[in-house]
Amino acid sequence: MKQAVARSVTFPVWPQGEAPGAATSPVTFQLEENLTGPSAFDRSVTGVRAPQITVYAPEKPNGVGILVTPGGSYRRVVLDKEGSALAPFFNARGYTLFVMTYRLPADGHAEGANAPLADVQRAMRTLRARADEWQLDPSRLGVMGFSAGGHAAASLGTRYNERAYCAIDDIDAVSARPAFMALVYPVISMHNAVDHPGSRHELIGDNPDNAQIAHYSLEERATHDSPPGFLLHAVDDPAVKVENSVVMFTALRRLGVPVEMHLFEQGGHGFGIRDAQGLPVSIWPELMMNWIATKV
Repeated sequence: MKQAVARSVTFPVWPQGEAPGAATSPVTFQLEENLTGPSAFDRSVTGVRAPQITVYAPEKPNGVGILVTPGGSYRRVVLDKEGSALAPFFNARGYTLFVMTYRLPADGHAEGANAPLADVQRAMRTLRARADEWQLDPSRLGVMGFSAGGHAAASLGTRYNERAYCAIDDIDAVSARPAFMALVYPVISMHNAVDHPGSRHELIGDNPDNAQIAHYSLEERATHDSPPGFLLHAVDDPAVKVENSVVMFTALRRLGVPVEMHLFEQGGHGFGIRDAQGLPVSIWPELMMNWIATKV
């Protein structure tokens, strides 16, 4: 992983650095060391104003790029556990990873709860517009999200055509639709029986109306045109109920959208790759990459 990080390159999601909607936000960017463990690769960030993309490129690109949206309960964005730690595994198979930070919904940005969606839309459009730089096929760019980042990724997959921000340049004429969405222990639904209370609080508050609940419950936003989906979850997840993946699988299947789901008995929440070692769920990167290879 140290080698992958050393070779990585970072650039801004928005050309001016700070997102246009950040002008109304009072937050200050903070880097948190050792949040997910004791190593130098356990970082997270809060107060994101200028979202960034870090590129982890393989020696021999296979033409497929994956935009990665790590988790953090919509209160922070984890950088390594669900970001840089993925690079050695996916790079070895030729996949180019683009791990991004995104703004958080309760930080006072002009887009409000749609700030993460605005950032992931702009990120996907940017990658598609610049695909040649990384020897990628613009039609073979997907998204992979974890936990609350899974909600951001699934928002891109179901709401890619929604106008989350005002166009600023030619890149915004490019399609934001991902070729596939790979969702790992994702937050999906805002309904009480299924929701992740922390993420729901950050996204729509404690007293949302039925329209807000429906708007941000992504099983209700899926359509026949949603991209193929891959879902991965541990049944014993104590934070984000496995029902989040189940309701998304059911919605996509009913719509006739290609979908595959893997549920593992053990794994808990936030296992990424590192904390999955020694459990049957540790096979998940291979399962995901094998599936992606059949879709793009």
